[in-house]
Amino acid sequence: MKADGLFDLSGETAVVIGATGVLGGALAQGLAQAGARVAVLGRNAPRGQARVKAIVSEGGQAAFFAADATRKESLSQARHEILKSFGAPSILVNAAGGNDPKVTVSPERAFEQITLEDWQANFDLNLVGGVLLPCQEFGPAMVALGRGSIINIASVASHLPVSRVVAYSAAKAAVLNLTRFLAREWAAKGVRVNSITPGFFPAEQNRKLLFNEDGSPTARTQSIWGHTPMRRFGEPNELVGAALFLASHEASSFVTGTDLRVDGGFLSQTI
Repeated sequence: MKADGLFDLSGETAVVIGATGVLGGALAQGLAQAGARVAVLGRNAPRGQARVKAIVSEGGQAAFFAADATRKESLSQARHEILKSFGAPSILVNAAGGNDPKVTVSPERAFEQITLEDWQANFDLNLVGGVLLPCQEFGPAMVALGRGSIINIASVASHLPVSRVVAYSAAKAAVLNLTRFLAREWAAKGVRVNSITPGFFPAEQNRKLLFNEDGSPTARTQSIWGHTPMRRFGEPNELVGAALFLASHEASSFVTGTDLRVDGGFLSQTI
């Protein structure tokens, strides 16, 4: 295989769940640029359609499918529509997730004040909808196809608990564990399961924590930068290369159960 063909995804169908978000959208666009037909899944139809329009304007192929990743019947309906429109997927990117302020520890809310309902809702979003249900819905189609690449979006909080976001950290740690379990489960069936650990990337869910109203960095941002050797946040397009490597059945054919860190060195630094 020539080097320039290692990352060619022409003829592949990619499902990107959470593609209506900043990071998931960048990954959807990157996969389309590499030649994949991309199924853009999410709950926000205007954002999904906007992402499809951006992909098509660059010569790519994409369609939006409305789906709530935390509801099995919603994902099942989307899967049926994708199979009819694009055929069986060979790439699945699980990029749905986020932190709910109701399960954030702060001076106003102690750990013991977090309700079980709010805790469960966070796990439903980041673990159940973030990995479990999508893999149950789309994984068997890949097994039947005889090949596939599943990419779960983990977090630096999967490796070390991040202050304040206690439920998010716990759920993302479980994402890493489930990724490794599925890697072992499906390896002999031709389906690879890996994860990407992003460092800190500004997005809608964390922007208020990272920047003041005047655009200046908050104390939390200064702390993050102080712990990141590259001394900056990541840009969404900086995740694309990692995703293309893991998605390519040529470039990463012997890679499964691996976590690929794109964190500016965050997890490499202690003091």
